[in-house]
Formats: sequence, C-alpha cells, structure tokens
Amino acid sequence: MAGPLSGFRILDLSAVISGPFGTMILADQGADVIKVEPVNGDFTRAAGNQMNGMSASFLNNNRNKRSIAVDLKAPGGVDLVKRLAKDCDVFVQNFRPGVMERLGLGEDDIRAVCPDIIYVSLSGFGEKGPFAGKPVYDPIIQALSGLASVQGGSDQERPRLLRTILPDKLTAITASQAITAALLARTRTGQGQHVRLSMLDAVVAFLWSSDMGGQTYVGHDVSQQRAASFIDLIYETRDGFMSVAVMTNPQWKALAEATGHPEWIDDPRFATTALRDLNINERLALIQSVLLDRTTDEWMAVLEPAGVPCAPVLHRKDMIHHPQVLASGIVTENHHPVAGPLRQARNAARFSETVPEHRHGAPLLGEHTDEILREAGLSDAEIADLRQQGAVSGPAD
Repeated sequence: MAGPLSGFRILDLSAVISGPFGTMILADQGADVIKVEPVNGDFTRAAGNQMNGMSASFLNNNRNKRSIAVDLKAPGGVDLVKRLAKDCDVFVQNFRPGVMERLGLGEDDIRAVCPDIIYVSLSGFGEKGPFAGKPVYDPIIQALSGLASVQGGSDQERPRLLRTILPDKLTAITASQAITAALLARTRTGQGQHVRLSMLDAVVAFLWSSDMGGQTYVGHDVSQQRAASFIDLIYETRDGFMSVAVMTNPQWKALAEATGHPEWIDDPRFATTALRDLNINERLALIQSVLLDRTTDEWMAVLEPAGVPCAPVLHRKDMIHHPQVLASGIVTENHHPVAGPLRQARNAARFSETVPEHRHGAPLLGEHTDEILREAGLSDAEIADLRQQGAVSGPAD
C-alpha cells in the first residue's frame, strides 16, 4: 500500500541537509519528490564516506526521490523549473533570502504558474535582521541560539557544540511537519501559502520546551543560568558506561535498595524530588561511586528488575545490533544498484494503513531527467534542445 502522502508531488530545490532530509521524510511517506540539482550535483554527493562514487550523506538524505540536473543560469533553465512547478503541490528551496527572487523563481514567479502551490523557504536566520544575508552552517546556529551554552552546562561554563548537526536536522523535521500541515490546510481552503522557516526559528522553539525556564516569566528573568549539574547522567561502570535516570520517589527508593544503600532513602538531602534536584551533584556523585563496583551488564541485571530506568551506553556499531533496535525494526537493509547493500534507519513514523515503503534508493545525478521532462509534456526534440543548451544534464534514456 502506498504511503500517506502518495499522490502529492514536491519540487525540491534544496541542498545539503536541512531541506533534503525534510523532503526525504515526505518521500518516504509516499510523496513524489523531484530533486532539482545543479549540474555538478548536491554538495553532499562529494562529502564524507563514499562507496562506488555514492556518498553516505547523500544516500541517507535523498532516498525515494527522483533527480533532474538543471543549470538555472543556462538559457531555459529557469523556465524549465517553472514548467515543472506547474504540476507540483509543493516547492521547496533553501537558498539565502533574495536569491530565488533574483533568479526569477520567487513565490510570485512560481505562484503565477501554480496558484495554489505550497511555497517553502528555508533559511539560516530568517528574511529580516542583521544576520539575514549571512552564510550559515550548523555551528553558527548552535552558537547564536543559546544551544552551545545549554550544552556547556551553565552560563559560567565554556560553551560546547553538540557533536551532531541538530539545527540542520531539527529544521528538516520541522519543515516536513509544516509542509504536511500546509497541505492539509489546502485541502480545506483550496489555497496555497508561503511557509517560512529558519534554522534559528527551529532551534529556539526547540529549546523553549525545556531549557528556557529562566526566560519564561516576563520581568523575572534569571541573569545567569546555573548548571543543573557538573555531572552528566552517564556513569562509569567497571567495564564501560551506562545511564541511570530516576525522577520519582518510588524510583529513588528502588535505586537505593537495589544498589544496597537504603540509607539514601532517609537522607534529608534527597527526601523529595525538589531536594534531589537541589542537591544533584551530591546525589549523582554517590551513584557514581557505587556503579564503579560492577560491570554494566551486572548492573542492568540488578536495576532493570527493580524498575529503575537505565540503559547501557552503546557505541554506534553496537547500537545497530541491540535487541531493542532489532525488535523495533528501526534499522533496515536495502540494495542500491550503485552503492550496493545499504543499512539505513527507516522512516520513524509508522502508519497502520498507509504504510510507507522503500521504493528506491537515492538517485544518481540527473538520473530521471528525461523521464521527468516527458511527464511535464516535453518532446524528445525539446529535451535534446535543452541538453544542447546545457540547461539540463544527466544520463539520457
């Protein structure tokens, strides 16, 4: 059965991660995503680990899409994109603000050929303000948003970056949800709209859920954010590391008894959730001193039956083989005709009726150029003329 977005067509001019990962989520859910690439390809095609000329970064952000290679600066390139947009439901781009308008592919230009289209603009900082036109990469957003400060532990500590490109990926996930919402609204109103989303928007909204309590009450801001703890909830064991996280009174009691330290229950520093939070460094130091006595597996065998939330800290190579990951079917294996056997994470959302499917792996550069152009109504002669002008490229049928 086709995925829940089967029947929708998305013209995707975005590149790198923030756009492509978001549109891949929609492609996994059944949308026909046409990836419009420059003739030298998306930057990620040449980035990172490679197998037979295909990069893992490109493969993991572009499956279930079709590729057409278009030179927007060549004669006919911009007109061709407009022609493709005419039959699409969504137009996605992550160029810097103003670039698409200068090219002739801004919202007004696209809406002129497809009045009810969902036009999506992804950016680093938004369309206004002193940073709007600046180049942006993930660490820049981590710095400006406050995320690096949060990761540092407190305002007094050295800021630290997350060792994953969270702003890029969070923007992608937010974009996929917003696009789906805009499509739903269109089914009710018949109207398209412009969805604007910046990486800064996505991260600040993400942080506010749990990390901006000191800035929530107007007129009562906290001048400096104190550290929750100088200790992460990652503990060293005799042979590795594990995480133990207790929140409720019953969980604290269970941990104290399971570790052989019932005196912790009556310790006035830890009598309530609020006191355990206030004395968090002392509490975590006590737990750490005890967990060094046994291996991770030994502690898992003791703590799990007692109802204490815990898990081993796994390396990436071990995570993919963990029984929980295997039982959930999170990681799948598929064969790519060029890259060979691939291991990838499936689409995270599971649908009982409109089940997403793996239709095909990430496309070669311009792999579907002729196919897409014929669907747009171009004759073989017109396609040949576009190729001769350098407006499109890719393997010919």
